[in-house]
Amino acid sequence: MKTTKFNDEVLYAVDPIVQIDASDIAELKQKAKQNPRKRIRICAHNDIKDDIHEMIIVHEKSCYVRPHKHINKTESFHIIEGKAEIILFHEDGIIDQIILMGDIDSGLKFFYRLPPGRYHTILIKSEVVVFHEITNGPFREHEISWASWSPEETDLKAVNKYIEMLTNSSQKYQTL
Repeated sequence: MKTTKFNDEVLYAVDPIVQIDASDIAELKQKAKQNPRKRIRICAHNDIKDDIHEMIIVHEKSCYVRPHKHINKTESFHIIEGKAEIILFHEDGIIDQIILMGDIDSGLKFFYRLPPGRYHTILIKSEVVVFHEITNGPFREHEISWASWSPEETDLKAVNKYIEMLTNSSQKYQTL
């Protein structure tokens, strides 16, 4: 597959009919491993201004995705490989719901669609997770609201503590 590089974490497919196979996923995993934040995506849409954004995303287990919500954007998410937990929060940061996810053969949920305005994050439970995400565009940074009650990605000590708290809360939540 031919791509152009937007930055180290974002590639755009060049071909007018985007086709992705297992070898492309393997290449994305290698590129994610080489990135400092251990993630990469390939965009099937042409430009950040497009009305529909469709991406294949790879995250390694160590990835932290700061809880956030999208203003006026719906998000659909389909697991291709690996396992993850999608954690949904109330406005105050209290966990509202946890969606246990895996590929179609895992017996877990493999798809969700999230309406606008819900704080969420992902905890990766396998060494790597590969997922297909679709959201409406265009991309505008000001339409993402980062949760003030969550640590910024650059505060590694706080991030590790927060992930540990989420993991413990997730385990308690699942035993209820």
